[in-house]
Amino acid sequence: MKLSAVILTKNEEKNIERCLRSLDFCDEIIIVDDYSTDNTKNQISKIKKKNDKLKIKILENNLKNDFAQQRNFAMSKASNEWILFVDADELVTNELRFEILNSKFENNAYFIKRRDYFWNRELKHGEVRHVRQIGLIRLINKNYGKWMGSVHEVFHTANNIGQLNGFLNHYPHPTLKEFINDVNRYSSIRAEELFNRETKTNVFEILFFPFGKFIYNYFLNMGFLDGPAGFTYAFMMSFHSFLVRAKLYQLINKT
Repeated sequence: MKLSAVILTKNEEKNIERCLRSLDFCDEIIIVDDYSTDNTKNQISKIKKKNDKLKIKILENNLKNDFAQQRNFAMSKASNEWILFVDADELVTNELRFEILNSKFENNAYFIKRRDYFWNRELKHGEVRHVRQIGLIRLINKNYGKWMGSVHEVFHTANNIGQLNGFLNHYPHPTLKEFINDVNRYSSIRAEELFNRETKTNVFEILFFPFGKFIYNYFLNMGFLDGPAGFTYAFMMSFHSFLVRAKLYQLINKT
């Protein structure tokens, strides 16, 4: 099976080498860059020169606050039917690589499980529990669906979806400052998406939904077992929920 890999980038100079090294088994790597202002593209060029096994194609395309359209754009540029989508702050583990190279794929798409590492430890509970146990749709046949959703985008296809056992490793938010910046950015995109769908919110939801989300992830989903990192992650993701609804409320009341 010929396989393309897709990575979306925007100022990923700290992460891109680790990600690319884990993809040297792919037949091509499509990188779609949202006009990075750091050293990302130079880093890619250096890595490409060092490792001739990496068949990298770099494209530039404006994200326009729509991750689904960016993924669909990348999908249209891939030479092969099967595409592995990997984020720049992720890597393909050896067991996942082996599984992909030695499996016969008969479904339209596949869930891939993901391990999240935060503050130098693996998170196993709370917000990340579902993706660790079930995963995200990341290996797809481009002829049988498309990506939808401006942020937290999902590949929509028929019910013919399989499950792989190998893991992606994920290294998000290396500092609290970057975590806060990401939460602010993604909450704005999500609020705009909900506003365009004419979704409503109110003060009660703004106040109590984030609190309920924290209780669910930290206590019911046992995020407390991940120690201080688990508390911080649960708090920040609840703050994300607060910002989404507060920004949505602002957008609604500006019109």
